[in-house]
Amino acid sequence: MTYDFDLFVIGAGSGGVRAARFAAGFGARVAVAESRYLGGTCVNVGCVPKKLLVYGAHFSEDFEQAEGFGWSLGQANFDWATLIANKDREIQRLNGIYHDLLVNSGVTLLESHARLLDAHSVEVDGKRITAKHILLATGGWPHIPELPGREHAISSNEAFFLKTLPKRVLVIGGGYIAVEFASIFNGLGAQTSLLYRGELFLRGFDGAVREHLQDELSKRGVDLQFNTDLARIDKQADGSLQVTTKDGRVLHTDCVFYATGRRPMLDNLGLENTGVKLDKRGFIQVDEQYQSSEPSILAIGDVIGRVQLTPVALAEGMAVARRLFKPEAYRPVNYEHIPTAVFSLPTIGTVGLSEEQAKADGHRVSVYESRFRPMKLTLTDSQERTLIKLVVDADNDRVLGCHIVGPEAGEIIQGLAIALQAGATKQMFDDTMGVHPTTAEEFVTLRTPVAP
Repeated sequence: MTYDFDLFVIGAGSGGVRAARFAAGFGARVAVAESRYLGGTCVNVGCVPKKLLVYGAHFSEDFEQAEGFGWSLGQANFDWATLIANKDREIQRLNGIYHDLLVNSGVTLLESHARLLDAHSVEVDGKRITAKHILLATGGWPHIPELPGREHAISSNEAFFLKTLPKRVLVIGGGYIAVEFASIFNGLGAQTSLLYRGELFLRGFDGAVREHLQDELSKRGVDLQFNTDLARIDKQADGSLQVTTKDGRVLHTDCVFYATGRRPMLDNLGLENTGVKLDKRGFIQVDEQYQSSEPSILAIGDVIGRVQLTPVALAEGMAVARRLFKPEAYRPVNYEHIPTAVFSLPTIGTVGLSEEQAKADGHRVSVYESRFRPMKLTLTDSQERTLIKLVVDADNDRVLGCHIVGPEAGEIIQGLAIALQAGATKQMFDDTMGVHPTTAEEFVTLRTPVAP
């Protein structure tokens, strides 16, 4: 059978664009359909604008600390509208870059909604288009649970476009998006509370990291309320919100921000016209080569619910393009030692196993920790402390996990990820010269394990 395209990609986010570009570079006839925005969640309502807002929030601390270094500053004033306008301009620039990347790669770009008609066909603007392979890369969407008044809450999608900075914000959730936005709102001057139904946020991260961030956020004035969940939200006559918790408490705020998870974006995708199956969580079920239960349809990125990170989607997109159109260059995605940064204030960087997971996996571990006041803060009144931690296999000396909470944690952890990927041992860390004076050198100067 002759098809219109060799590969039809639905979704122009990080993974979809990577797959499309490289497939076209390998000689395939490729089309991409995107009905929302080029670049997907990361570029438009995810990691890029979030990082810009984190930068903005950090300036409040920078201004305070500057006095210790002899700088006399006048009254600093923050304007939310300026930050958002500048952010929007940068996102528009990136949208244009993604457009040019696709078009200049020879990809046919259709800025419209695509819906599956069968295993080899999609409908776009009323037209039927056929393809040998169809790749679903539609990403995820914020989930706000059902509760009375949920229409008064916002998610990360809306937070990036608020007209004004709320004076009071309740952030609901315990994942990385929740702690990042709590840091953003707090740093920009809003009275911020973070409510989480569990005992402590960031489930799955190393216990020392979680506890350290709890201490640092509290120092910064974030009101942390654990074992707390909402029962209802009521809008008041003055436009403010009254929140009732499940334990009967009443809270007042100007904004309720939900960060309680994301669902796969499958709306009006036409999956019912195919043999594509979903897993128990509602994500598209795929095998190790990202092939769904419908052999001609593949899926990558957040829509399959594996590791929901932009670099992972990029790697999956590359793997699909290579396997289909340049198999001699194919390499499976390695999901081990994926470094992660949580851009809270302070920032978390982590790669490898937590102490708890290492023990659960049966390792006998040695743990090395250091907690200290960063050199930059010694001339200031700030009492922020940095945590670094190594989790080591006590039997073979291999470093199983590296963790840091402090300035530039995301930058530092990238290099450590290479070391873990290469199988570095604690002795190799010890034999490596440090860069002095830096925070990063602490990772190669740890000598005594903490008491078990």
